[in-house]
Amino acid sequence: MSKVLPVLPAHISHPALEKLVQSARAGERVSGKQLTSALDEAGHDSSHTPVILAALAAACVTVTHDEDGAAVAATSPTKTTATKPAAAKTAKTAATKTAATKTAATKTAATKTAAAKKTTVKKAAAKSTTTKAADTAPTGETKGRVTASTTKRVSKAAATKSSAAETAKRVRAAKAADAAVTAVTEAGPDESTEDSTSKKDDQAAKAASEAAGGFVLSQNDDDDAPAQQVVTAGATADPVKDYLKQIGKVALLNAEQEVDLAKRIEAGLFAEERLNSGDKIDMKLKRELWWVSQDGKNAKNHLLEANLRLVVSLAKRYTGRGMLFLDLIQEGNLGLIRAVEKFDYTKGYKFSTYATWWIRQAITRAMADQARTIRIPVHMVEVINKLARVQRQMLQDLGREPTPEELAKELDMTPEKVVEVQKYGREPISLHTPLGEDGDSEFGDLIEDSEAVVPADAVSFTLLQEQLHSVLDTLSEREAGVVSMRFGLTDGQPKTLDEIGKVYGVTRERIRQIESKTMSKLRHPSRSQVLRDYLD
Repeated sequence: MSKVLPVLPAHISHPALEKLVQSARAGERVSGKQLTSALDEAGHDSSHTPVILAALAAACVTVTHDEDGAAVAATSPTKTTATKPAAAKTAKTAATKTAATKTAATKTAATKTAAAKKTTVKKAAAKSTTTKAADTAPTGETKGRVTASTTKRVSKAAATKSSAAETAKRVRAAKAADAAVTAVTEAGPDESTEDSTSKKDDQAAKAASEAAGGFVLSQNDDDDAPAQQVVTAGATADPVKDYLKQIGKVALLNAEQEVDLAKRIEAGLFAEERLNSGDKIDMKLKRELWWVSQDGKNAKNHLLEANLRLVVSLAKRYTGRGMLFLDLIQEGNLGLIRAVEKFDYTKGYKFSTYATWWIRQAITRAMADQARTIRIPVHMVEVINKLARVQRQMLQDLGREPTPEELAKELDMTPEKVVEVQKYGREPISLHTPLGEDGDSEFGDLIEDSEAVVPADAVSFTLLQEQLHSVLDTLSEREAGVVSMRFGLTDGQPKTLDEIGKVYGVTRERIRQIESKTMSKLRHPSRSQVLRDYLD
């Protein structure tokens, strides 16, 4: 057999350890007693145990238990092919035997590692004082790869030490070695790995669900899209219904409650005025005035909220006139706020009687400013509304539509002014308004384009130009030029006699004579007959 090179680091190398490695490579198993004896002979304490175990694992050394002979394989990635069957077999055998003996440390490892957790040796260390061995089982890794951890059994040789503290120290060293000598190897599926993988997947799915923030990931989904149940906050698709439900929570007020709230509002306004006056006020009085001011604001809000239903009842009368219902309500609320500020409880009237006029005024003013596509001044809107009322009344009285003269007499204005006001009152309509039952045509399709060129007219105009030029060709050059410039036949711009005279260098009188003579020639039937057909 060829000479084996040392595999241990120089600072821990020793003939006893080298001999142990060589015997292990020759196929002999190394027991726990042999390993402990070699460590004692080399004079190494427990602090060097992790490094020594890592070196032994790199040399493919198999350490067996002294009692049951169960082997824990520590194989390097380079020896995967040779050691895979033995590693899988020995790992499975160790798991089975430890389950049968119900060793506390082994039971802990067999149950915890199945959930894809790192084996903790702290429990085993706590129980090692009763001379039990602490070991770790292989932990499963996802996607079919199994991490075979070389578990170092601290055997009964630990009992030869002087105290339980020394044994615990050895166990902690074995734990550190466990993390240092882990090697990955391919292993076939068995019962323990399948159970471990199943439990690990369950925990991973649970963790993923918690991390997804309420989303449920299902393997039955075709598109793998996370599904989440939508929780509504009590709102509906109808904003009007939501608003009415909200304002209905405040109870209506009687006359005594309205007076009480009005008094509190008045006191709050007085206190706020005193605070803003800039006068020097005692701190105690200032604090009391501030509380009275806040109480007045609360009373104002209460009076407003209790009368919001009054605004809704008035806004219903103005629907269908160009503004949305909620917009009418909001404009009416502005009038309600103004009514609360101006209400005088000493008059003896109910608040609703007084506030109705302010609400109606706010709604009508908003409709005059916002309801129309083309804004009309407010004073003209009032005239239009007055004309509409008179027209409806006369329609009922006469049984027919009144004439502009009759309306003018009733409104004390001229008939022309009545017609003009009626034009202002017309509502604009969109050219894209659908027509018919199917709505396949639009209103704009029925309106004639005054600037569009009719094909028949275009052809007729072209023929007229050709006939006119053919007639002018029968005249002299000067006569044809004078007629063309005089009537704008060339550029569409007629010229005066002076302008034409400057072109030809003659007087305007001479141009008039030429024009008169030329027109006489054109009236002759030989020339005018072909042009008479275009007079229609």
